[in-house]
Amino acid sequence: MSHTTPPVWVAGANVSTPGAPAAAGARFPWRAWLRGSSVRGAIGLVAFVALWKIAQASGVGGDGTIPDPFSVPGALLAEWDAGRLQTAIQSSLVHYVWGLLLGTALGCALGAAAALSTLVDQLLAGVVRVLRPIPPLAWVIFAIAWFQISHRGAAFVIGIGVFWVNYYTTHAAVRGVDPRYDELARAFGQGGRLRRLLDVTLPAAAPGILAGMETGIGAALMALIAAELIGMPGIGQEMNVAAGVGDYATVAAYMLVISLIYAVFDAVFVRLERLATQWRPS
Repeated sequence: MSHTTPPVWVAGANVSTPGAPAAAGARFPWRAWLRGSSVRGAIGLVAFVALWKIAQASGVGGDGTIPDPFSVPGALLAEWDAGRLQTAIQSSLVHYVWGLLLGTALGCALGAAAALSTLVDQLLAGVVRVLRPIPPLAWVIFAIAWFQISHRGAAFVIGIGVFWVNYYTTHAAVRGVDPRYDELARAFGQGGRLRRLLDVTLPAAAPGILAGMETGIGAALMALIAAELIGMPGIGQEMNVAAGVGDYATVAAYMLVISLIYAVFDAVFVRLERLATQWRPS
């Protein structure tokens, strides 16, 4: 005589016998899916756009000053069709890249030198205290006077903004390396100072230095827009022109472009960082 095995109840869940139809909720792991970081990010983005639309519809900030979020793609396409978007991006990228590279190189070099040498640190201390509080935007006046409205002037302003980020992060990262690493290197016969710097100090300080470089990518964009709002050609200038005629949808479109530029540069940097630090434990 055959017997049918009854369902087994475990912690309130019905575990059915083999061959029994699955419960409706077991067909797709909704809870696990909602816990995914990409899904939560998408939900947050949708919520942001919804709040933006509500603010625009309610007239917060003045009538017409908050653009309709759904009009931004059209404004972006219009700028592309007119050729202004491509020209602005190309112009901005020229002085953005040069300013980013110069500011990063000089900031890291001087930051490391000051951290490694007490003499250099003391010589730069007074200069740093005087120049550090001055924002990059204040240097636009001299950039125009020295380089006129050009890529060199914009790169100069951007480089200043990036320089301080990398100077301080590199200084702190190198200064924070455990001195016992240096003693251990000497014990194993690495007596040359340059060799210890390249083989011990800089690799140990690499996480902090690279974090400063990544921060500099965003700092360079902030300095870029500040410089271009004054009149240097690029994305910032196009935003200023659009704002002057009350076209805030186009302003928002260029803001979206800035975000995309940052996303691309940051993704490339993260990839290069992983390749450069493969020795680190995962």
